[in-house]
Amino acid sequence: MFTLCSYLQMPHDLMPGQILARGVGRHLLTHGFATVEELVPAPGLRVDVMGLGPKGEIWIIECKSSRMDYLTDRKWQNYLEWADRFFWAVDADFPVDLLPEGTGLMIADGYDAEILRMGPEQVLAGARRKVMLTKFARHAALRLQSFRDPGVGVDGISAV
Repeated sequence: MFTLCSYLQMPHDLMPGQILARGVGRHLLTHGFATVEELVPAPGLRVDVMGLGPKGEIWIIECKSSRMDYLTDRKWQNYLEWADRFFWAVDADFPVDLLPEGTGLMIADGYDAEILRMGPEQVLAGARRKVMLTKFARHAALRLQSFRDPGVGVDGISAV
């Protein structure tokens, strides 16, 4: 569950995938994107980073911190239908030859990222885009609300 303390952790307190997500978020901001982490587009799915661009484009970025992390991910193809573009974000030591060619690729660290390969565009249908924009807005608003009330998380109010 999201809390103010978990959000404000210093980079040395973050898990490897969270460090990559931080760099991805910083980089996408330079392209005019706002990002959220750990958004649930559908039951059983949770994306690492979702970016909302200045023209309403939606990108999903999956952060993989190791070969094993990638090899055990069996859900990534289910994310494709929820975004206009899909990317992997990995660190500079990751064996990128493991990643599928038809997907986007970013190299990231805790401070920035670089897009090495643009993910192919699969424009969302209008109804799906509306659903995702609403999910993005609600997710971001609940995270912001949790700054004022630590008992509020993306799933509602907890017993704090």
